[in-house]
Amino acid sequence: MEGGDRIEESSSVRLLSRRPSGSSGGGGGGGSESRWVDGSEVDSESPPWSLVDGNEGREGFGTLRRRLAKKPKRVDSFDVEAMEISGAHGHHAKEISTWQTVALAFQTLGVVYGDMGTSPLYVFADVFSKVKIDSDVDVLGALSLVMYTIALIPLAKYVFVVLKANDNGEGGTFALYSLICRYAKVNMLPNRQPADEQISSFKLKLPTPELERALTIKEALERKSSLKILLLLLVLTGTSMIIGDGILTPAMSVMSAVSGLKGQVQGFGTNAVVGVSIFILIALFSIQSFGTAKVGFLFAPVLALWFFSLGCIGVYNLFKYDITVVRALNPMYIFLFFKKNSSQAWSALGGCVLCITGAEAMFADLGHFSVRSIQIAFTFVVFPCLLLAYMGQAAYLMKFPHATERIFYDSVPESLFWPVLVIATLAAMIASQAMISATFSCVKQAMALGCFPRLKIVHTSRKQMGQIYIPVINWFLMIMCIVVVSIFRNTTDIANAYGIAEVGVMIVSTILVTLVMLLIWQTNLFVAILFPLVFGSIELIYLSAVLTKLLEGGWLPLVFATFFLCVMYTWNYGSVLKYQSEVREKISMDFMQELGSTLGTVRVPGIGLLYNELVQGIPSIFGQFLLSLPAIHSIVVFVCIKYVPIPVVPQEERFLFRRVCEKDYHMFRCIARYGYKDVRKEDHHAFEQLLVESLETFLRREAQDLALEGSLNELDHDSVSITSRESRIPSGEGYEEELRIPLMEEGTSFTEDNAIATTLPSSIMSSDEDPSLEYELSALREAIDSGFTYFLAHGDVRAKKNSFFLKKLVINYFYAFLRRNCRAGAANMSVPHMNILQVEMTYMV
Repeated sequence: MEGGDRIEESSSVRLLSRRPSGSSGGGGGGGSESRWVDGSEVDSESPPWSLVDGNEGREGFGTLRRRLAKKPKRVDSFDVEAMEISGAHGHHAKEISTWQTVALAFQTLGVVYGDMGTSPLYVFADVFSKVKIDSDVDVLGALSLVMYTIALIPLAKYVFVVLKANDNGEGGTFALYSLICRYAKVNMLPNRQPADEQISSFKLKLPTPELERALTIKEALERKSSLKILLLLLVLTGTSMIIGDGILTPAMSVMSAVSGLKGQVQGFGTNAVVGVSIFILIALFSIQSFGTAKVGFLFAPVLALWFFSLGCIGVYNLFKYDITVVRALNPMYIFLFFKKNSSQAWSALGGCVLCITGAEAMFADLGHFSVRSIQIAFTFVVFPCLLLAYMGQAAYLMKFPHATERIFYDSVPESLFWPVLVIATLAAMIASQAMISATFSCVKQAMALGCFPRLKIVHTSRKQMGQIYIPVINWFLMIMCIVVVSIFRNTTDIANAYGIAEVGVMIVSTILVTLVMLLIWQTNLFVAILFPLVFGSIELIYLSAVLTKLLEGGWLPLVFATFFLCVMYTWNYGSVLKYQSEVREKISMDFMQELGSTLGTVRVPGIGLLYNELVQGIPSIFGQFLLSLPAIHSIVVFVCIKYVPIPVVPQEERFLFRRVCEKDYHMFRCIARYGYKDVRKEDHHAFEQLLVESLETFLRREAQDLALEGSLNELDHDSVSITSRESRIPSGEGYEEELRIPLMEEGTSFTEDNAIATTLPSSIMSSDEDPSLEYELSALREAIDSGFTYFLAHGDVRAKKNSFFLKKLVINYFYAFLRRNCRAGAANMSVPHMNILQVEMTYMV
C-alpha cells in the first residue's frame, strides 16, 4: 500500500490509475490521475468498514471499536448500492479576476443578448399595428409599457433572482429540474444511489427537521406520483417552448432585418424578402456543423457595435425630434394608454412582450459564463442601450406618427442606413445562432435525463464541452424555419407566435424558481410568495394578451410545444416502464448460487463487458446470454452508464466498482456516472485499460480490507477479555469506554497511531500478497491477454394484452417507433463495432 493512498470511512477504495492517453471525459478534474471506486458492495466476506493509513485522518481506537459494535447486519451484495465517500475531493471554483469578468461580460453580448438586442427592429412596428397613433398618449403609453417591461422581467426577475437559482453554474429549465431532483427524489427513473449524493459537485443540503415547510414540500413531492408527473410535464413544456423559440427566432430576426430593404430598394417586395430570408436561413443552418467557436468568433464585436449603434441613434433621435418622451418614465401613461385604447391596447400588449424576447437566454446560457458577467453586461450595456433605442424611436414617432411600419429603419439617419442594415442583418443571424445553440444544449440535457430519444451528438470543440451540434435537430429547425417564413410571409404574424413561446417559458421558470425558494433556499415565506405574485401576475397578463392572437399565428408554438412534449413524455414513460421491468425481472441470488461459479456453462479466458441500465442486481439479459452461448468469459463486468442530475461529474469520481457474488464467480459491477453536460468521448482502448487498472487495484485493496478485518476481530476478542478482568466501568457503559479506559488507567501509553500499527497483520504491514489475491490477479492477466467482448442487449417493450388502449397505442406504436429510429447499440454505448454479441429481449409492461 502506497503511503499516499487511503481507505476512507465509508469503505470506498481509491483506484490509482493513470489516465490513458487519448481518453477524455467531461467534467472538472479531467486532468487528475485518480479514480474513485467502491468497496462497500463486495461479497459477504468483505468488511463493511475500512481503516485509514498514512499520517493524516487516522481513526481513533475507540472509534474503531464503536464501528465494530454498531456493525449493521450483512445483506446480499446484489442489493447493496454502491457507496462513495463524502468530501473526498474539493472542487472549488477558481476566483476570476475583475478583468476576466469584464472580458466574459463582453462575450455575453454575442451569445446571450443577440435576441433581445434585435427586438427594436420589430417591437413598435407590431405594437402600433394594433393601435393607431392619434395623440401623444399612444406613443408615451407604449414607450412606458416597453420600459417597465424590460425593467421588471429581465432586470428585476432574471438579473437579481433567477440567475442565482443556478445548478452549479448551469442554467435553464432542465438545470432547475435537476436541482430539484437532487433535493427531492422526484425523478421518474428510479436509479438514484446514495453514492450519487457524495459527488463533490452534488452539494446536497437536505432540509432540516426545524424547517417543517421545506420538509413538507419535499415529502409531498416524493410521496405523490401525480406531483412528480406534474413537475415533469411542467419542465417538458418549458423545454418544448424553448425548442419552439429555436424555430421562431431565426425566422423572426432574419426576416425583420431583411425587410429593411423593402422600402429602400425599388421593386424589392414581399416575395423578395421571403426569398432572401430563406437563402440566409439555409446558409445559417448549413454552417452549424463547423461549430459555435468557428462560426461565432466575431459575435461579440458585432453585437457590441450593434448596441453602440442603437444607443447613438437613440440619443440622436431624442435630441433632434422630441426629448420630452422622457415623460414616459411616469407609469401613469400606461394607465392612460389602456384607458384610451381599451381592447386595442390589450392586443398591443402582445407586441410589447417582444421587447423581452431572449430574456430566458440570460439563464439558459449561464453555463458558458458567470452570473456576475451576465449581470454586468445587462445592467451597464444592454439595458441603457435598449432604453435609448426605444426612446429615440418614440421621439421620431412623435414627429412622424405614420412611420410605424418601418419605424426602425426610418428613424436611422439616411447616411447611416446601409451600414446599419448590414450590422442589423449580422445581429439577426447572431441572435438566431444563440437560440440554435441553446436548442442543441437543451436537447442534450433532455437526452441525459432520459426525456428525449438518443440522437447523434457532434462535439465541435475540444476545449469547450458545451459546444455541440446535433444534425437531426439542426435540419429539422431549418425546414421548420423555411416553412414558417414561406407560410406567414410577414413579421407581424410570426410575432404573434413568438410571444406565446416566450411567455410560456417565463411562466415555467417562475414556477420552478418559486419551488427552489421554498424547498432549497428555504426563503422567508413572504418573499417566496411575493416572487410569483409579482412576476407571475405580470407574465399571466402578458399570456392572456398573446393568447388573443391564437388564430393569427399564435397556434404555431402550441403545435410545436405539443409535438415535442408528446415525444419527450412518451420516451420518458417508455424508458421508465422498461427500467422497472428490468428491475422486476433481475436474476435472484438463489439462482446464481444454484448455478455455481461455473454459471452452469464453460468459463473461458477473457473479459466480458455486459452493458445494462441496472445499478444493482444482475440483469435478466445475462440469463439470455448464458442460454444462448456455449461458454462465458472467465471475468464478467456489468457496465452501467448512468446520468446523475448534476451538470458535470468530476473525472476522478466517475466510476464505482463492486464485486457481484462470491469471489470464485469473478463477476464485478462498474457504474460510470455522467452529468447532463458531460462529454462521452472515451476511446474503447482507453476505457479497457482504465477498467483493468481499476479492477486490479480494487482487488488489492479488497484483500487488504479482509486481512485488516481479521486482525481487528482478534483485537476485539482480546480487548473484551481484558475488560472483563480489569474494567471498573459499570456494566451499562458503552463499548468505546470499556475498551479505552482500562488501558489508560494502567498507565499504558496507547496513542491512536500505535494502536493501529500494533494491530496490523504482517500481510498488510509488508508488501507481500496472499495466495488468493495472486490467483485472482493472474486470472485477470490471463483474461486480458484473451481480449474483451462486449455484450449488448436490445430490449423491446410491449404492452400487455389487457392494457388500456391508450397505453397500447403509446408503447406499441409511438415508443416503438422512437426506439427504432433513435441511436442505439454500439453507437450509443461508445463501444467498438467488433467483438460484439447482442441478443434481443421483450419486456411486457
